[in-house]
Parts: sequence; structure tokens; C-alpha cells
Amino acid sequence: MRESTGGTRQRIQAVALELFTEQGYEKTSLREIAERLGVTKAALYYHFKSKDEIVNSFVEDRLRRMDELIAWARAQPTSRDTRHALIARYAETMFASEQPSVMRFFEQNQTVLKSLTAGQQMRERMFQLANELCRGDDSPAAQLRAALSLFAVHSSWFAVRAPDITDDDRKKIALDVADELLAGIGDRPAAQD
Repeated sequence: MRESTGGTRQRIQAVALELFTEQGYEKTSLREIAERLGVTKAALYYHFKSKDEIVNSFVEDRLRRMDELIAWARAQPTSRDTRHALIARYAETMFASEQPSVMRFFEQNQTVLKSLTAGQQMRERMFQLANELCRGDDSPAAQLRAALSLFAVHSSWFAVRAPDITDDDRKKIALDVADELLAGIGDRPAAQD
């Protein structure tokens, strides 16, 4: 029975994510999600009481992955190799399974996410990752390079619009740009007062 419940939750998440991306979070109702699934609203409520709960459910996995990356980075020496490995690991998590759909959802529903707890948690984790990417160089330029390197991975889903590009090509482009940005971190003398 557990697999059936888990499978139903996953189907709800997938359909909700699809509708949120197509129509927007605010314009999608629980009734529409239930209709697309071919279930009653009561059946949907059994698994999720609100749209916020649905969003939180698919963000939880991403937060867990980010927490693992942050912990890994903190245990590594401060170096260009560590920065390179961290952004590569981050890209792997962003290109895994359902993550491209989640990225599209985030990109298209940014204003809604700001008001949700899940969105605030994502933002906090992004800053923690950026801090790890520029650890050892607290200059404003390093902070910006670190944030932009993460954004390079994210924006590859909507900024790279080549019609026949593969996910592997998209990821390679994102990592090349991120590595160019990260190369400028840590090799500068300390900022003058």
C-alpha cells in the first residue's frame, strides 16, 4: 500500500508542477489538478491540503540535496578545485530527473515563491552555496561571481534557446560559463580599505 500512496503523491506532484508551469501557480486550482489526474478533490486532499504543501513537497528534496552539497563544501579545503567540484556537483543535482521541471517552475513563478516558506528556504540555501563558492575571498566581486556561477546553471534552462540542444550540451555550456566566473575568485590580493 505504501508504494501506491507514494506513487499517487508523485503523480500529484508531477501534474501540479506541469500545471503550475503552464498556467502559473496562482492561476492553478486544486480542482484543476484533481481533474487532470482523474481523481476527486477529496482524494487529492488526502495527500495534500493545499498548493503550498505540494510546492513544499517537491522543494524538500531539492533543499536536502543543497544541504548535502553545503556540508560537503564546508568539509573541503578552500581552493579553485573545490569551487569547480562544487559547481559541478550542483549542476548534477539541477540536471537530475525532475529537476529541469522544478527549475522551470521556479523561473516562471518567482514572485509567488518569495511569499512561500519553500521559496525563502531556497533563497537561503542559494546564499549558503554562493558563500561556499567564494570562501576565502570575501570581496564584492567574488560574491557576485559566485552568485552568477549558480545562476549560470539555473539560467541555462531558459536562456539557452537552441532548438536541438541536449541536456548534456546545456549542462556543459552552463559549467563552462560558471567556471569562467569562478576562475576570478581567490586569486586577487585582499581588498584595500
